[in-house]
Amino acid sequence: MYTIAHVENVYSEKFGVPRQSGLVNEVESRIVFEPEFRVPEALRGLEKFSHLWLIWVFDRAERRGRDDSLQAADMPESARGESGLPGEVKCDWRPTVRPPRLGGNARMGVFATRSPFRPNPIGLSCVELERIENDEVNGPVITVRGADLMNGTPILDIKPYIPYADCKVEATGGFTDETMFNTVDVHIPDELVRKLGGEEAEKLKAVLGQDPRPAYQREQERAYTFRFSRYDVSFLAENGALKVTSVRLVK
Repeated sequence: MYTIAHVENVYSEKFGVPRQSGLVNEVESRIVFEPEFRVPEALRGLEKFSHLWLIWVFDRAERRGRDDSLQAADMPESARGESGLPGEVKCDWRPTVRPPRLGGNARMGVFATRSPFRPNPIGLSCVELERIENDEVNGPVITVRGADLMNGTPILDIKPYIPYADCKVEATGGFTDETMFNTVDVHIPDELVRKLGGEEAEKLKAVLGQDPRPAYQREQERAYTFRFSRYDVSFLAENGALKVTSVRLVK
């Protein structure tokens, strides 16, 4: 496997990253290729597609080492060494996970979710192709919208989205059909809009509108702070809406 590129965007930490691709099209992401893959010919014809598949790595998902305190009884048989001891784990994985959209309590099979905690930490996202430009320093750079990847995420491959093959209008969404999240109202005071600038404020509003809070905290009224772009943003959740209370530029 080779890392062919990395993502550059405003998502500096996990909190605030959209839960799925395509939810926040206001935010652009740049795909910057590694030096050996900065070959314009490799992108020939890509500009005629409207959407792309990104295959990438959950590089910041916490994973246990071989010498951790994991109990062998918690692992599937196929993940144990010959003696069944934790120190001989061949692959650190769990057959079930707790999806955040189910409140973090109910367990589902890992292969029935998009959890980052997988046998192989590989992600798949469908994004909208905005433009392809040639950068004097970085060579060909792809700009996309709707990415759900953190800044710096390694990209393993890029493939065109093909509507006749990839779009299944009859598809069902399993437990996600029953747990649809509604967007929430977001208020950013005028003085903070001026501090951010109109474009950045609209991006922040779109991100917060997806309600980045964990599902089990959505009924709570409390304050949050997270990193967005060049800012530490604080907001207050109350009466079912989110209000930005401060924006601090991080130097």
